[in-house]
Amino acid sequence: MPIRLFLALLLACAASAGAQTWPGRPVRVIIPFPPGGAPDLTGRVLAGRLAERLGQPFVVENRTGAGGNIATETVAKSPADGYTLLAGSDGPLVINPNVYVRTGFDTLRDFAPISIATSSGFVLMACPKVPAQTLAELVALAKTRQLSIGSSGFGSNHHLAAEMLKTAAGINLTHVPYKGFGNAVVDAVGCNVDLLFGSIPAGIPHITSGKLRALAVTQPRRHPGLPDTPTFAEANYPSVAMDAYFGMLAPAGTPQPIIDRLYTEIAAILQEKEIRERLSGAGLDIVGGTPEQFKERLRADLARYATVARSLGAKAE
Repeated sequence: MPIRLFLALLLACAASAGAQTWPGRPVRVIIPFPPGGAPDLTGRVLAGRLAERLGQPFVVENRTGAGGNIATETVAKSPADGYTLLAGSDGPLVINPNVYVRTGFDTLRDFAPISIATSSGFVLMACPKVPAQTLAELVALAKTRQLSIGSSGFGSNHHLAAEMLKTAAGINLTHVPYKGFGNAVVDAVGCNVDLLFGSIPAGIPHITSGKLRALAVTQPRRHPGLPDTPTFAEANYPSVAMDAYFGMLAPAGTPQPIIDRLYTEIAAILQEKEIRERLSGAGLDIVGGTPEQFKERLRADLARYATVARSLGAKAE
């Protein structure tokens, strides 16, 4: 038997044996964002239940920086043995490759998607001093005077949603980037910025308290938490469509039996009544889906956001 074929068979057998005994030690779950947000909640819920179901600790590590690029690159370059996972989101995976000069990873080449778990649409909110009760009134107002729109940073979901609105409605909005959504929403509540896109879970408290006014949501259907707020499609701007999604991925080359096991476990977890209530209670939509469906979503969104990102005119370093 040729030596190369013998070594290939030996490696295949070793990988298969390792997959059959996985997990034999603690698994790292790296989250690219700070504690408290939707990516963190989704990642921690999955990690906690995976640990209980598989009998090994799934240790969560929040590793922030560069819009999620640092954590995402770390997982991309980790051993493909099932012991380092990414609780990732669309931001680093499909938006950042289009808005950063360098990310340090290739989404389709460097990852083995497992499953999308949850998603969240975005809501366009206006400062109470903006004299527009509907999206139509806002568009008309923006054609008579300059309005500003905040975001959590250049190239963020919020920024790209604003670009979608500008293109669809044929209006000009002055973009004001902040270091995070928290800073942006403070200025929106204080009317230092006129408009702001935010995730629906993050926006609802400010809307229900009357501090901000909801104008439209980017989801295809109205959100149960904002039943009186129309979708952009209902307001005749169907191209303003965006939802952030959160799921689990492994480094490319991770043995297929491990990917299959993780997918099966996550699918079961997302059907648990307590888990569904916890996630939906935080304003998140339960998604699920196979590794193949996740990969196709990543492929499609990489192409879609490439088109949107061209309107930015620059890239982040």
